[in-house]
Amino acid sequence: MRKMLLAALSRVLQGPAAAAAAARPVSRVVVASRNYADFTSEATFDIKKCDLHRLEEGPPVTAVLTREEGLHYYRTMQTIRRMELKSDQLYKQKIIRGFCHLCDGQEACCVGLEAAIKPTDHLITAYRVHGYAYTRGTSVREILAELTGRKGGCAKGKGGSMHMYAQNFYGGNGIVGAQVPLGAGIALACKYFGKDEICLTLYGDGAANQGQIFETYNMAALWKLPCIFICENNRYGMGTSVERAAASTDYYKRGDYIPGIRVDGMDILCVREATKFAAEHCRSGKGPMLMELQTYRYHGHSMSDPGISYRTREEIQEVRSKSDPITLLKDRMVNNSLSSVEELKEIDVEVRKEIEEAAQFATTDPEPPLEELGNYIYKNEPPFEVRGPSQWIKYKSVG
Repeated sequence: MRKMLLAALSRVLQGPAAAAAAARPVSRVVVASRNYADFTSEATFDIKKCDLHRLEEGPPVTAVLTREEGLHYYRTMQTIRRMELKSDQLYKQKIIRGFCHLCDGQEACCVGLEAAIKPTDHLITAYRVHGYAYTRGTSVREILAELTGRKGGCAKGKGGSMHMYAQNFYGGNGIVGAQVPLGAGIALACKYFGKDEICLTLYGDGAANQGQIFETYNMAALWKLPCIFICENNRYGMGTSVERAAASTDYYKRGDYIPGIRVDGMDILCVREATKFAAEHCRSGKGPMLMELQTYRYHGHSMSDPGISYRTREEIQEVRSKSDPITLLKDRMVNNSLSSVEELKEIDVEVRKEIEEAAQFATTDPEPPLEELGNYIYKNEPPFEVRGPSQWIKYKSVG
């Protein structure tokens, strides 16, 4: 009793501020639990109608987003955005060398496509590859280590920015448009072996005028291959606008006899629903489909391109302010009680920490030793010798 009286007397002498401070943690817990309980489990959104070619019906114009999906999409897009910004920083510090093509601004394409397919489905793309490597299962740590040429990279430091691979992900191809026939070949394998799998074959607007792409359309249509040809139209092929490069900028119609859809590539829900629609078309045996994703890159074509000699800073800022894919998702979630600003800020902090830790690994991990230069040329083959820069230098290749 005496101790209780002394404690009460101490609180009175310290004044009301101490009492309020003592009570504050309890009230915080109550508020937090009430806020989380108030979140809705899902919401329905109107999305932009797709333009159609050789189709009577297209993807739905509404999309359901659950709270769990929204948080996952937000975290994934923020991770890709922060990873690319960290890559920019490391490149300017000359820690990353060579070619480096960043995809910040195009996160809805990477995440939306992956949300609509199965892990057993296949994907092949060009050289703006970091986001797809991540959504296909490669860790940030492995991606950044590959960019810095370290042993812990996803290609053991030998591939760099343009050549990253994962399970059912075939890169990362540096030759413009060359991955499109390969994608059709993957789709042919899916059909040949009777698998319920499809291949997403991506290329940019800059590659869309190549002859090999039209040859591939023809074979895919003849053989009814389960292939979605996806043109990521970010409005510029290197420094040339689509209007200056193409007599027709309706890329979704380029397949002629192949059905096509044009999609808002800055809206993850539009991308997801359109990809589900195209995937169902392919799985049902109707043959290929062509998708055009209208998107935008904030960086230049590569790190050697400042990106403002052929477009204005005002144009870039307008897209950021009106069409940013992360901001669009964030606003939808907050305005429809799927999340709160505070909760999403917590995710931002966690993502930044993950990126910093991955960057620390990517700058301290050792480079691959010279004796491993000839490794992994063939899989499951006995070791053999590979000639080096001269006939007197040889390396052993181990699969």
